[in-house]
Amino acid sequence: MCSIEIHPIAHMRSDFPTKFGIPRQSGLVSELRSTIVFEPEYRNSDALRGLEGFSHLWLIWQFSEAVRSEWSPTVRPPRLGGNTRMGVFATRSPFRPNHLGLSCVELLGIEQTVEYGTVIHVGGADLMDGTPIFDIKPYIPYSDAHPDALGGFTDTAGDFLLEVNFPAALLQKLPEAKQSAAISVLSHDPRPSYQRQEDRVYGLSFAGFDIRFRVEDNLLTVIDVQQI
Repeated sequence: MCSIEIHPIAHMRSDFPTKFGIPRQSGLVSELRSTIVFEPEYRNSDALRGLEGFSHLWLIWQFSEAVRSEWSPTVRPPRLGGNTRMGVFATRSPFRPNHLGLSCVELLGIEQTVEYGTVIHVGGADLMDGTPIFDIKPYIPYSDAHPDALGGFTDTAGDFLLEVNFPAALLQKLPEAKQSAAISVLSHDPRPSYQRQEDRVYGLSFAGFDIRFRVEDNLLTVIDVQQI
Protein backbone atom coordinates (compact mmCIF):
# COMPACT_ATOMS: atom_id res chain seq x y z
CA MET A 1 0.00 0.00 0.00
CA CYS A 2 1.31 3.43 -0.94
CA SER A 3 1.71 5.83 2.00
CA ILE A 4 2.32 9.55 2.19
CA GLU A 5 3.71 11.77 4.91
CA ILE A 6 2.04 15.05 5.79
CA HIS A 7 3.02 17.64 8.37
CA PRO A 8 1.00 20.24 10.29
CA ILE A 9 1.15 23.72 8.85
CA ALA A 10 -0.44 25.25 11.95
CA HIS A 11 -2.06 24.54 15.31
CA MET A 12 -5.32 25.79 16.78
CA ARG A 13 -5.45 27.94 19.89
CA SER A 14 -8.88 27.56 21.49
CA ASP A 15 -10.64 27.66 24.87
CA PHE A 16 -10.89 23.85 25.12
CA PRO A 17 -7.88 22.19 26.79
CA THR A 18 -9.62 18.79 26.64
CA LYS A 19 -12.10 17.05 24.32
CA PHE A 20 -14.98 17.25 26.81
CA GLY A 21 -17.51 19.91 25.87
CA ILE A 22 -16.25 20.67 22.37
CA PRO A 23 -19.27 21.17 20.05
CA ARG A 24 -20.02 18.10 17.98
CA GLN A 25 -19.82 20.08 14.74
CA SER A 26 -18.30 23.35 13.64
CA GLY A 27 -20.66 26.33 13.54
CA LEU A 28 -22.97 25.07 16.29
CA VAL A 29 -21.59 27.65 18.73
CA SER A 30 -20.86 30.72 16.62
CA GLU A 31 -19.73 32.69 19.69
CA LEU A 32 -16.56 30.61 20.05
CA ARG A 33 -13.33 32.41 19.16
CA SER A 34 -10.11 30.63 18.17
CA THR A 35 -6.80 31.49 16.54
CA ILE A 36 -4.81 29.57 13.95
CA VAL A 37 -1.06 29.87 14.63
CA PHE A 38 1.23 28.76 11.82
CA GLU A 39 4.38 26.73 12.21
CA PRO A 40 7.54 28.85 11.69
CA GLU A 41 8.22 27.59 8.16
CA TYR A 42 4.71 28.59 7.05
CA ARG A 43 4.63 32.08 8.60
CA ASN A 44 4.66 33.80 5.24
CA SER A 45 1.93 36.39 4.76
CA ASP A 46 2.06 35.84 0.98
CA ALA A 47 0.45 32.43 1.54
CA LEU A 48 -2.70 34.21 2.76
CA ARG A 49 -2.89 36.83 0.01
CA GLY A 50 -6.53 37.14 -1.10
CA LEU A 51 -7.92 35.13 1.81
CA GLU A 52 -9.43 38.25 3.39
CA GLY A 53 -12.09 38.29 0.66
CA PHE A 54 -13.71 35.08 1.93
CA SER A 55 -16.12 34.82 4.85
CA HIS A 56 -15.55 31.15 5.73
CA LEU A 57 -12.75 28.60 5.59
CA TRP A 58 -12.38 24.85 5.44
CA LEU A 59 -9.88 23.38 7.91
CA ILE A 60 -8.38 19.92 7.44
CA TRP A 61 -6.97 18.71 10.72
CA GLN A 62 -6.14 15.68 12.86
CA PHE A 63 -8.13 14.11 15.68
CA SER A 64 -4.85 14.06 17.60
CA GLU A 65 -6.42 12.70 20.79
CA ALA A 66 -8.12 9.82 18.98
CA VAL A 67 -5.20 8.31 17.06
CA ARG A 68 -5.30 4.51 17.18
CA SER A 69 -3.35 1.79 15.43
CA GLU A 70 -6.56 -0.04 14.46
CA TRP A 71 -9.90 1.11 13.08
CA SER A 72 -13.47 -0.17 13.16
CA PRO A 73 -15.85 -0.19 10.17
CA THR A 74 -18.71 0.90 12.44
CA VAL A 75 -19.02 3.56 15.15
CA ARG A 76 -21.72 4.88 17.50
CA PRO A 77 -22.76 8.43 16.51
CA PRO A 78 -23.71 10.73 19.43
CA ARG A 79 -26.69 11.95 17.38
CA LEU A 80 -28.18 8.48 17.76
CA GLY A 81 -27.63 8.35 21.51
CA GLY A 82 -24.39 6.40 21.31
CA ASN A 83 -26.25 3.08 21.10
CA THR A 84 -26.72 2.55 17.36
CA ARG A 85 -23.87 1.60 15.04
CA MET A 86 -23.35 3.21 11.65
CA GLY A 87 -20.61 2.86 9.06
CA VAL A 88 -17.62 5.03 9.92
CA PHE A 89 -17.77 6.70 6.50
CA ALA A 90 -21.42 7.68 7.13
CA THR A 91 -20.35 9.64 10.22
CA ARG A 92 -17.93 12.32 11.35
CA SER A 93 -16.59 10.20 14.18
CA PRO A 94 -12.99 10.89 15.25
CA PHE A 95 -12.24 7.16 15.17
CA ARG A 96 -11.34 6.84 11.48
CA PRO A 97 -8.58 5.14 9.50
CA ASN A 98 -6.61 8.37 8.99
CA HIS A 99 -7.98 10.40 11.93
CA LEU A 100 -8.71 13.44 9.75
CA GLY A 101 -11.29 16.09 10.59
CA LEU A 102 -12.99 18.66 8.35
CA SER A 103 -14.48 21.87 9.73
CA CYS A 104 -16.03 24.96 8.22
CA VAL A 105 -15.27 28.07 10.30
CA GLU A 106 -15.99 31.77 9.98
CA LEU A 107 -13.05 33.99 9.07
CA LEU A 108 -13.03 36.84 11.58
CA GLY A 109 -9.72 38.45 10.75
CA ILE A 110 -6.08 38.11 9.75
CA GLU A 111 -3.55 39.71 12.07
CA GLN A 112 0.17 40.32 11.89
CA THR A 113 1.76 39.62 15.29
CA VAL A 114 5.27 40.04 16.62
CA GLU A 115 5.46 36.62 18.28
CA TYR A 116 3.70 34.36 15.79
CA GLY A 117 3.77 36.23 12.50
CA THR A 118 0.48 36.23 10.61
CA VAL A 119 -2.36 34.47 12.44
CA ILE A 120 -5.98 33.82 11.51
CA HIS A 121 -8.87 34.49 13.91
CA VAL A 122 -11.90 32.27 13.35
CA GLY A 123 -15.35 31.76 14.84
CA GLY A 124 -17.37 28.62 15.50
CA ALA A 125 -14.48 26.12 15.46
CA ASP A 126 -14.88 22.67 17.01
CA LEU A 127 -11.16 22.05 17.63
CA MET A 128 -9.32 21.43 20.87
CA ASP A 129 -6.44 23.67 21.88
CA GLY A 130 -3.27 22.48 20.16
CA THR A 131 -5.02 20.58 17.36
CA PRO A 132 -2.68 20.15 14.35
CA ILE A 133 -4.00 21.67 11.11
CA PHE A 134 -2.85 20.20 7.80
CA ASP A 135 -4.50 22.53 5.31
CA ILE A 136 -6.71 25.61 4.96
CA LYS A 137 -8.98 26.22 1.98
CA PRO A 138 -11.53 28.94 1.24
CA TYR A 139 -15.22 28.08 1.45
CA ILE A 140 -16.76 28.85 -1.95
CA PRO A 141 -20.55 29.34 -1.78
CA TYR A 142 -21.41 28.53 -5.40
CA SER A 143 -19.82 25.08 -5.19
CA ASP A 144 -19.74 24.23 -1.48
CA ALA A 145 -23.32 25.17 -0.53
CA HIS A 146 -26.08 22.68 -1.36
CA PRO A 147 -29.39 23.89 0.15
CA ASP A 148 -31.28 20.77 -0.99
CA ALA A 149 -28.75 18.29 0.37
CA LEU A 150 -29.96 15.39 2.52
CA GLY A 151 -28.59 14.88 6.03
CA GLY A 152 -29.09 11.11 6.28
CA PHE A 153 -29.85 9.85 9.77
CA THR A 154 -28.96 13.26 11.26
CA ASP A 155 -32.14 14.77 9.76
CA THR A 156 -34.33 12.67 12.06
CA ALA A 157 -32.08 12.25 15.10
CA GLY A 158 -33.31 15.38 16.87
CA ASP A 159 -31.07 17.74 18.79
CA PHE A 160 -29.51 17.91 22.24
CA LEU A 161 -30.33 21.48 23.21
CA LEU A 162 -30.78 22.01 26.93
CA GLU A 163 -32.10 24.92 28.93
CA VAL A 164 -29.20 26.41 30.89
CA ASN A 165 -29.53 27.85 34.40
CA PHE A 166 -26.30 29.77 34.96
CA PRO A 167 -26.68 31.81 38.18
CA ALA A 168 -25.55 35.40 37.70
CA ALA A 169 -23.05 35.25 40.57
CA LEU A 170 -21.30 32.30 38.91
CA LEU A 171 -21.56 33.63 35.38
CA GLN A 172 -19.80 36.83 36.43
CA LYS A 173 -16.73 34.81 37.36
CA LEU A 174 -16.13 34.33 33.63
CA PRO A 175 -14.71 37.11 31.46
CA GLU A 176 -17.60 38.96 29.85
CA ALA A 177 -16.34 38.08 26.38
CA LYS A 178 -16.59 34.35 27.21
CA GLN A 179 -19.99 34.26 28.92
CA SER A 180 -22.21 33.89 25.87
CA ALA A 181 -20.01 31.17 24.37
CA ALA A 182 -19.97 29.23 27.66
CA ILE A 183 -23.77 29.23 27.84
CA SER A 184 -24.06 28.08 24.22
CA VAL A 185 -21.54 25.28 24.75
CA LEU A 186 -23.48 24.04 27.77
CA SER A 187 -26.80 24.23 25.93
CA HIS A 188 -25.54 21.68 23.41
CA ASP A 189 -25.19 19.10 26.21
CA PRO A 190 -21.46 18.36 26.52
CA ARG A 191 -22.07 15.04 28.27
CA PRO A 192 -21.18 11.84 26.37
CA SER A 193 -24.29 10.17 24.95
CA TYR A 194 -23.55 7.00 26.91
CA GLN A 195 -23.04 8.84 30.20
CA ARG A 196 -26.05 10.93 31.19
CA GLN A 197 -26.67 10.47 34.89
CA GLU A 198 -28.91 13.03 36.58
CA ASP A 199 -27.17 12.71 39.96
CA ARG A 200 -23.68 13.18 38.54
CA VAL A 201 -21.66 16.41 38.69
CA TYR A 202 -19.82 17.11 35.44
CA GLY A 203 -16.88 19.43 34.92
CA LEU A 204 -16.19 21.44 31.77
CA SER A 205 -12.77 23.06 31.28
CA PHE A 206 -13.34 26.22 29.27
CA ALA A 207 -11.28 29.38 28.78
CA GLY A 208 -9.20 28.72 31.89
CA PHE A 209 -12.16 27.91 34.16
CA ASP A 210 -13.64 24.71 35.58
CA ILE A 211 -17.44 24.88 35.17
CA ARG A 212 -19.32 22.34 37.29
CA PHE A 213 -22.90 21.40 36.44
CA ARG A 214 -25.73 18.91 36.81
CA VAL A 215 -28.48 18.00 34.36
CA GLU A 216 -32.02 17.02 35.31
CA ASP A 217 -34.48 16.30 32.53
CA ASN A 218 -33.70 19.06 30.00
CA LEU A 219 -32.36 21.60 32.49
CA LEU A 220 -28.62 22.09 32.99
CA THR A 221 -27.74 23.92 36.19
CA VAL A 222 -24.27 25.35 36.85
CA ILE A 223 -23.32 24.79 40.49
CA ASP A 224 -19.75 26.13 40.63
CA VAL A 225 -17.10 28.00 38.61
CA GLN A 226 -13.45 28.01 39.56
CA GLN A 227 -10.45 29.45 37.79
CA ILE A 228 -7.96 26.78 36.80
